[in-house]
Amino acid sequence: MSIAIVVLDMCFIEYVKWDLDNKHQEKIMEHYQDVFIESPKNEEEDLHFLSADFEELKLQNSDVVGWIQVPGTLIDYPIVQTHDNEFYLSHSFDKSESMAGWIFSDFRNNLEYLNRNSVIYGHRRNDDSLFGSLRYTLEEDWLSEPDNFFVYLSTPHVNYIFQVFSVYVIPQESYYITTHFPNDEAYQEFLNVIQERSIYPFDTLLSIQDKILTLSTCKDGEGIDRVVLHAKLIKKETR
Repeated sequence: MSIAIVVLDMCFIEYVKWDLDNKHQEKIMEHYQDVFIESPKNEEEDLHFLSADFEELKLQNSDVVGWIQVPGTLIDYPIVQTHDNEFYLSHSFDKSESMAGWIFSDFRNNLEYLNRNSVIYGHRRNDDSLFGSLRYTLEEDWLSEPDNFFVYLSTPHVNYIFQVFSVYVIPQESYYITTHFPNDEAYQEFLNVIQERSIYPFDTLLSIQDKILTLSTCKDGEGIDRVVLHAKLIKKETR
């Protein structure tokens, strides 16, 4: 009986922590949505650039490097980056300790000057916050709407638009988050592999001249599998 009580107490404590983290995240986003601006859509292409008050964001957290938005999901957040891929797994936007973490760029990347593969991570949350809604990209409703097949990214100096070419689930590995390649042949092979993994035929042409964006999160609470989205750069605007 005592063991059962201890287990229940631990579960309750974890639930309380989870709930508090969710409420904390909501308060953060209520505040920072005010510094986000969606630019008008291009009438010809029905695309748009993002914009954000990065000066204001950096006053709150100097680690801010961008803002990301994925149509058809709830992903609409500022991005942070530090010297490793560990800190923001357990710290929120305001750098307070949090099980939820935050959306962050791989420390090996520079979003102002894209590598061949730029990687952004976020925890999967049961309330679909952070990268919890990335799983939508695997669902028929999302895949049936071509307007969803874009990722919008803004940095302090550049706006980007990426076109999705692959979505899939895979056991945890390091291959798809490779950021640097020894030669063109290795990069072409990489592109071939990640495109062939897609559960949906996007029919997007790729070449070694393309720069791509990779989004990654856990598929579920087990943390074994990853939900992955890849998109290639199709348009940029330097401010």
